Amino acid sequence: MFGCECWCWDSELEFNYSEPKPFSLPSPLPAWPKGQGFGTGRVSLGEIEVAKVTKFESVTSLNGKANGVSFYKPVNIPEGFFCLGHYCQPSNKPLRGYVLVAREAAATPKPQHSESSLPALEKPVNYSLIWNADSHNDGCGFFWLPNPPMGYRAVGFVVTNNPEEPEVDEVRCVREDLTETCRTSDAVFAMDSKFSKDAFQIWSTMPCKRGMWCQGVSVGTFFCSSYWNSEKDLYIGCLKNVNSSLEGMPNLDQVHALIQHYGPTLFFHPDEEYLASSVQWFFKNGALLCRDGSNKAEPIKFGGSNLPAGGVNDGKFWIDLPGDDEAKEHLKRGNMESSELYVHVKPALGGTFTDIAMWVFCPFNGPATLKVGLLTFAMNKIGEHVGDWEHYTLRVSNFTGELWQIYFSEHSGGRWVDASELEFIQGNKAVVYASKHGHASFPHPGTYIQGSTKLGIGARNDVARSKFFIDSSTRYQIIAAEYLGEGVVTEPCWLQYMREWGPTIVYDSRSELDKLLDILPFYFRFSVENIFDLFPTEIYGEEGPTGPKEKDNWDGDERC
Repeated sequence: MFGCECWCWDSELEFNYSEPKPFSLPSPLPAWPKGQGFGTGRVSLGEIEVAKVTKFESVTSLNGKANGVSFYKPVNIPEGFFCLGHYCQPSNKPLRGYVLVAREAAATPKPQHSESSLPALEKPVNYSLIWNADSHNDGCGFFWLPNPPMGYRAVGFVVTNNPEEPEVDEVRCVREDLTETCRTSDAVFAMDSKFSKDAFQIWSTMPCKRGMWCQGVSVGTFFCSSYWNSEKDLYIGCLKNVNSSLEGMPNLDQVHALIQHYGPTLFFHPDEEYLASSVQWFFKNGALLCRDGSNKAEPIKFGGSNLPAGGVNDGKFWIDLPGDDEAKEHLKRGNMESSELYVHVKPALGGTFTDIAMWVFCPFNGPATLKVGLLTFAMNKIGEHVGDWEHYTLRVSNFTGELWQIYFSEHSGGRWVDASELEFIQGNKAVVYASKHGHASFPHPGTYIQGSTKLGIGARNDVARSKFFIDSSTRYQIIAAEYLGEGVVTEPCWLQYMREWGPTIVYDSRSELDKLLDILPFYFRFSVENIFDLFPTEIYGEEGPTGPKEKDNWDGDERC
């Protein structure tokens, strides 16, 4: 359920391991333009102020046959700040993480909704031992949950290498109204056992509610349990940003500096036929606005000013290619000289991070290529549609301005990739690869399968470097940054168009798939038919997508 393979130990845990080495970006960070709170190392959440700590002291580790996990205590905590919990990560990855430390903000009035006279931070009453690595209490890993006073909540665990209960001064608990609920995220470690008392799992955590206007703040700590299941609430919470000013977010000058410093190079496949263009080029070269019930299409003005704005996708309008075959083919091929990235800047994780979503437009999405075992089949129509919007997102820490992760959008989903796992092309500028025909984004060259990677059956996504690329650090346009306030960024007219950027054409895709099934060995057929049922809608018909602002990740978090 959590993307982790569980396994059993039939021998004692091993505690000898190679200490993960810290990761640093290829180049030093620049001096960011002056602003208010961005890049200062601290972020005000209202009644509390937090700082991000990335320096750790090793506490212990758990290693077994398949994987291992290392546990750390934050060090070099700024004076006056308090630890909220410990950090952990897989032992086979570079040391790359953080935990937040907190202090009460000086002379900060309590928010109007708060009726509490209690201090924002308080010591735990004591600790509960959640699990230990040795049933005889002579092992190296002991996991403690702080027991908060009435009206407070723990936001992290404490790990020790001996059975002595930690001092209550080790961490602080947070007043409940300054916290939010959190949920498990990535599985970090799992030990299964026929004896339930020996089973143990560890996850990273994230706020339950995430998005541009959500207040939940990740502390960077972990959740662990020997019996918890997904239907139960977590014992711990995350922080809540009650400071509506979002002081840690970058101003416009700082946003430009971030894009110019980190903007990835987007490579298209060397055999790509359907390249990117600017939206304006697409309109200027013959794109048409069609209306339900009308036989006459309307040319779209250069800036899209005659597109219907606002509302919802009601199916009454769509964009189509011109009827002339030569003009249609010209438009489908795109125009790299005009292409640029369209940037949406928004708060993430309660304003402690900035998400820089970079959207690319391609006039046409080509047909899919299907892979079945060692066989590859190029489709004639399956997967085609007019108007293709894809994106990738940079997640930047507001404490330092450091690039933390990049989200790679892969058709109906995607994944976050840590900066330590990226390919860099120049300084701190990463590489993003767009797949052939489909334009989904990936972090490394190769072939990715959308379907069953275990069986080797699904839609192929081939990515590689080529002479077709866009340097998003220079070729970009900021189209939205709502948190900066009205009038700071002018949104283009076409961004308000909430309908489809291509027509919906339903064709007999099953007949093409049936021809494929007929030539496959019998033992493949059942698996292929079931996997086809899981493919996105565009595999079975030509359906134009909606624009960036109609996507659920415009206001919300990315889908993983």
